[in-house]
Amino acid sequence: MKIYKIILASFLLFNLFLSNSFSSEIYFIDTKKILNQSKAGKGAQDILKKQLTDETKKFDKQLEDLKKEEKDLISQKKLLSSEEYKKKLNALRKKNISYQKNRQLAANEIFKKKQKARKELNKALKPIIEKYMLENNIDIVIEKKSIVVAKSEIDLTDKILKLLDKELKSINLK
Repeated sequence: MKIYKIILASFLLFNLFLSNSFSSEIYFIDTKKILNQSKAGKGAQDILKKQLTDETKKFDKQLEDLKKEEKDLISQKKLLSSEEYKKKLNALRKKNISYQKNRQLAANEIFKKKQKARKELNKALKPIIEKYMLENNIDIVIEKKSIVVAKSEIDLTDKILKLLDKELKSINLK
């Protein structure tokens, strides 16, 4: 599928070259670099990393408590009646299920925030690129990952990155 997309992109670019008789101004950008190295992108990543670290610590502590509770229950097995042991075992299972659900919800929440940040950065990036294209008489800007080989002179990544940093200082992740 990936090869199909590359072939299709190459075919389209070839047709564009032929139809414009090589007179088009074509440049490329590395959006991954822009998203990861922009001030807003770095800030969002730092916030998300801190949230992930905090959540991991919280859940590691809860897991440790669950394991301790399990060990205590196993050590009490001979002292408790069969019915009492089953009640405590079921309660421990419910806590474990709750722990797993909460951990998954926290991971999903962080993933959603990451997606939101990426979407907001892309939303801010598009008009900046369009404005730069108009001001500099550029016909086409393509993504770097679609290029096999190109001259570094037609890379607009650093210029667009500077413009994005001026335009978007941070991202609200709430």
